[in-house]
Amino acid sequence: MEMIIEKRKKLQEIQEEFNALFPFLKLEFYANEHASEEGSAKRNTLDSTLSIESVQHKTAEGSLAIQGNMRVAELENAFEEMYGLSVQVFRKSGNTWLQTTTSDSWTLNEQNQKALEKYEVIKEDSVDAMDLQDLE
Repeated sequence: MEMIIEKRKKLQEIQEEFNALFPFLKLEFYANEHASEEGSAKRNTLDSTLSIESVQHKTAEGSLAIQGNMRVAELENAFEEMYGLSVQVFRKSGNTWLQTTTSDSWTLNEQNQKALEKYEVIKEDSVDAMDLQDLE
């Protein structure tokens, strides 16, 4: 998929496009960049209603190719190097969103699949718990 990075676009639009591709992953934008396998402080999270141009470290527009076989670190680096945007990929784990710091070497597909598997186990456990209640 080609994601179009335009200065007037809102961060939220980028987040929604990314989440449509990877339903169990999300992007958060930060005021400061981070190194590979390093986390980002919550206090540095940017408001998703801001425009790209208002938070970029450099002025650039264009398209960013995002593929499932792309590693998390590659995607985060591409946003920073090409568009001056500091991003962190998060993976859904139950009701929690985890920064993918220690698994930046995983592909986006691997991250999404891991979260999907966790979701299916939780869903299965809740169905089993409801079945037990029906027996009581």
